[in-house]
Amino acid sequence: MPQLNKATHSIEIKELLNFADRTIQVKKGSYLFQEGMEATELYLILSGKVQISKVTKDGRELALRICGENDICGELTLFTESPKYLLSALLLEDAEIVAIKKEIIEKEIFQNPTLAFEFMKWMSDHFRKTQTKFRDLVLNGKKGALFSTLIRMTNSYGVHQKDGILIDLPLTNQELANFCGTSRESTNRILNDLKREQVISIKKGKIIVHDLEFLKTEIGCENCPAVFCSIE
Repeated sequence: MPQLNKATHSIEIKELLNFADRTIQVKKGSYLFQEGMEATELYLILSGKVQISKVTKDGRELALRICGENDICGELTLFTESPKYLLSALLLEDAEIVAIKKEIIEKEIFQNPTLAFEFMKWMSDHFRKTQTKFRDLVLNGKKGALFSTLIRMTNSYGVHQKDGILIDLPLTNQELANFCGTSRESTNRILNDLKREQVISIKKGKIIVHDLEFLKTEIGCENCPAVFCSIE
């Protein structure tokens, strides 16, 4: 089953590996870093998946993206004084991760114009992705936020099948709700409506989208390039 095309990163991964301080093995369910911790490192994921999220004072969680192989996280702390991580990084799978000292990357960006250009380009794309996510969350309401999340997940983890697109990422309804900024109960209700209308089905904890166009039409999808319409 062919996987849908995913956006490739403009930063030369091999070049970043040259600056690696250490390689670490991190277990599923543990945190790579948490909001408020002193930020001294940037992380490059070699394998596994890491969820980047924001937790509010009352304990609610808003999941912002899932980082996978060759993704970078912790990047929001570069070129800031006494930086602290703004978000938390939770391991969804066992992972192998390279840690790179923040000051080393900053020094290289000053000295290496090519790396600086590619990093700026990558950050620009990253910010644009984030802006479109918040646009969907704010403007489309609970139902639209879920529809948008499903569309993004088909772009990031979709696998074509005869009867639709399998989102090859097992998620609980609570985890899905976290991406939409809604409650698990609201997410359950909307998912059940979609199943009744045969827009989706769920098998072994994974969602199959049978009618992607329905989801796009409901939220007035602008058909943004997949590089921006993703969950990564």
